[in-house]
Formats: sequence, structure tokens, C-alpha cells
Amino acid sequence: MNLNNDLALIVLDNCKDFGKEVNKHLNQMRNEDKNYIVPVDVSRFSNGEAKAKLLETIRGKDVYIISDIGNYSCTYMMHGIENHMSPDDHFQDIKRVIGAIMGHALSIAVAMPLLYESRQHRRKGRESLDCAMALQELKLYGVKEVITFDAHDPNVQNAIPYLPFENIYPTNTILSSFIENEDIDFEKLLIISPDTGAMDRARYFADMLKTDVGMFYKRRDLSKLVNGKNPVVAHEYLGKDVAGLNVMIVDDMIASGGSMLEVARELKNRGAKNVYLAATFSLFTNGIEEFEDSYRKGIFNKLYTTNLTYMKDEYKKEEWIKQVDCSRLLAKYINTLNKKQSISNLINGKEKIIRQLKDKKEKSLIK
Repeated sequence: MNLNNDLALIVLDNCKDFGKEVNKHLNQMRNEDKNYIVPVDVSRFSNGEAKAKLLETIRGKDVYIISDIGNYSCTYMMHGIENHMSPDDHFQDIKRVIGAIMGHALSIAVAMPLLYESRQHRRKGRESLDCAMALQELKLYGVKEVITFDAHDPNVQNAIPYLPFENIYPTNTILSSFIENEDIDFEKLLIISPDTGAMDRARYFADMLKTDVGMFYKRRDLSKLVNGKNPVVAHEYLGKDVAGLNVMIVDDMIASGGSMLEVARELKNRGAKNVYLAATFSLFTNGIEEFEDSYRKGIFNKLYTTNLTYMKDEYKKEEWIKQVDCSRLLAKYINTLNKKQSISNLINGKEKIIRQLKDKKEKSLIK
């Protein structure tokens, strides 16, 4: 069995605060007061090339590299020009750190809460298969385990059939926060999938809450291409009448957010009482202006999301955003995996959610 002192965290600059929280939770779980974070310096030359250097030994330790490949706030100078780091830059830094370890670690695991290239998870015609290629590259570099959250398509793990792939769902953490903060009739709650691809996720949410599920189908104009995609003509709804119900639209990722807001508007037009949004990753690639406008118009009540990828500080202050902390959840997995214990008890927290719903209902009756 592993000893507590053979664990090391390498937290890249793109998720320093998150990594510190993971370190704090690990100490609480192990009843210790130590720093598991091994400092690393990833520096760049003036032409944009880079190198990684470990500042402490990791010999004989289980090393967990934590990186937020979605943090676009990180910059570097190249030929005197400031460049914002892309997911490609962050992934290259992960490989540099692995190279700096030089085989001295007992094992290497890579924790990417936002899985690199997860949106390019399958091939259609003459396309690259980037996510699968990246996972195979990590295996080639000697990585023994990949940890991620709510992968866009978990089937991409088939690219590395002999490597453990832990796909953590923050569903319980999001739902726990939702139940705690909202004062609604949860027996009149309906879970909505914004498209066919999110249906499994919606069913999981519905199962946790013991409620029903509905789905929208994106009808597209297959004769046109706009920004590389067939434009959506309409959102067709399949499910029970939403009039007078509280609804929650769930998805893994908000990019621009246009589709989710269109679904929210359609639900309000159909008479939904309250509309909540839930997404593991809120990227806001086109900013938040459309969300702010929709919130002011009463299209939705609140967005529940996580701190698993970068979000601007000013966004976090918005009253319609509730950011749920998932650092403890990652710490639980790292602690359990490092001790070579089963993660089965971490996977399903349905009993806790049911108990929380029951307590919430009892408190409402007392009021």
C-alpha cells in the first residue's frame, strides 16, 4: 500500500488556484499539513520555443499533473508580441513536464478537467481525430492514467484500451448546490436535453432527482454550411408539457451558448415556470452579452456551472452564474487512486441527493 509521502502534484500555471485547493483538500483527507505541489518552471525563449524544469525531486513518487487546457488568459512573448496560450500550447506544456520527469517518477497521471480536443472526438470523412491522437501520445510518453471530467464523448477512451481513463461526472456536486440554493417545488422539476447528444447526461440527472426528462432535436439545413456547420432551422421538442413546470437544461459544455438559450426561450414560450441551465464547462467563447440580455428578459433564472476551466473574474460576479467548486471531488479521486483503493463509492451519490431532497422538502413544510 502506498504511503502518503509518495504523492506529488505538478500544477501548471493555468490552474494554480484550483491546484492549491486540491492540495488543501488532500491535507484534510489525510489529516496532514504538507505541500504536495512540486514547483515547475515552464519558460519560453524569445522566439516562442519553451522548456520545462522541475524545481524539486519527484523520484519514486506517484505524480499527478493537473492542467487546464482551456485557460486562454495565460500569455507569453514571442518576437516581442504577446500571445494568448491556446489548448495546443497547454497540451505541449504537459508533454514538456512529462519529458522533464525523465522516468524518475513511480507513475505519471495526467488530470485534464477539460479534456484536450474533446470536441474533435470522432472522424467524419477526411478529418483528423485529434482527441484520440492526443490520448495515444500520452500513452507513448509513459502516462499510466488519464483523469478528466464529463468528456464530450467518453467513448474516445477506446483509443487507449490498455490505459485507465477516469471520466468523472460532477453531476452530484452541481445538483447538491442546486438543491441547496433554489427554493422551488422539486416534484415539479423536468430535466431537458438540448439535443440528442446530451440525452444520456439528461437521463442521469433525471435519475438522480427521480424525475422525468424531455429532449429537443436540432433540425438543421443540410444544404448550407455556416462557419463549418449546418445551421439550425428549428428546435423540435419531444416530451411532456412543460407549462407550469420548473425545468433544467443540462449539457456538458457551453461554447457560445446560442443553442442553449434558444432552447430556454422555447421552453418559456411553452409556459415553463422557471428555467435553469447546467453545464460542466462554461467557455463563453462569444462573451456573455447574450446571456445577460436573456437573463434580464426572464428567459432563464440561473446558470449552474463548475470551476473546472477558466472563467473571467468579472463573469463570476454575475448574479445569474453559480460556480460550483469541484476541487474536492478531484482530490478525492487522486487520494483514492494514489492509495490503490476502489473508486466505486465515489461514482454514484444518488442516496445523498435523495436525502438532500427529502431534507429540503421537510424544511419547506416546516416553513
